[in-house]
Amino acid sequence: MTGDAMTRDTNTTPSRLRLAVVDMVGTTITDDGRTERAMSRALAEHGIEPGSIRFESMLGYARDTMGYSKMTVFSHLFDDASVAESANKVFERVYDELIDDGGVRAIPGAEDAIVWMRESGMQVCLATGFGRHTQNMVLESLGWMGLADLSLCPADAGRGRPYPDMVLTAVLALDLDDVREVAVVGDTSSDMLSGVRSGASLVAGVLTGSHSEATLRAAGATAVVDSIKQLPLLLEKREARHL
Repeated sequence: MTGDAMTRDTNTTPSRLRLAVVDMVGTTITDDGRTERAMSRALAEHGIEPGSIRFESMLGYARDTMGYSKMTVFSHLFDDASVAESANKVFERVYDELIDDGGVRAIPGAEDAIVWMRESGMQVCLATGFGRHTQNMVLESLGWMGLADLSLCPADAGRGRPYPDMVLTAVLALDLDDVREVAVVGDTSSDMLSGVRSGASLVAGVLTGSHSEATLRAAGATAVVDSIKQLPLLLEKREARHL
């Protein structure tokens, strides 16, 4: 292969996306604020007075870093590693209790979009900032075990978002040849950053969750849609442009 041919090959974006790494809360599911309620309980049970300046500041940080590994968030909020681990356990326990009341629901069109992607030949990975147990509880509550090809949490990959580890772990686990064949989809700036840092060629933000279009684009979103319901059309348009 000549140098020019190698350059052309390196710079060509694959026409076909083969994998979508898709966020859960805020992107494919809604929990009606249960994440924040569980976070608030975890803070309160570790001596942070609800309504205090410190409490509101810590809760504000949790909102800003929605999509991060929850353990990473608690490690930032508490200097003592044992306290951070204890707070994370409380968060998971409380969130499990809140799941039992049926408040975790699929965002309209999410399941159809996942099925559409798989039927069109793409693989799908559902990714989260929750721990494995909580992720499984959510998937089971929705009847989504087996809906996607793969599900990943930060512990499966080493680091959670905004690092690219979960995206790259999905690429390895599902035997892709090229990370540019990946679409990353999410509702937070951390989702967008993980997509950009991984080298995914489509980094799509949705507006059903935590962050605004301006925030998503500032973090590197290459496209923003109202909800995951519009994702199949976005993918079809992209593929048509690359034919």
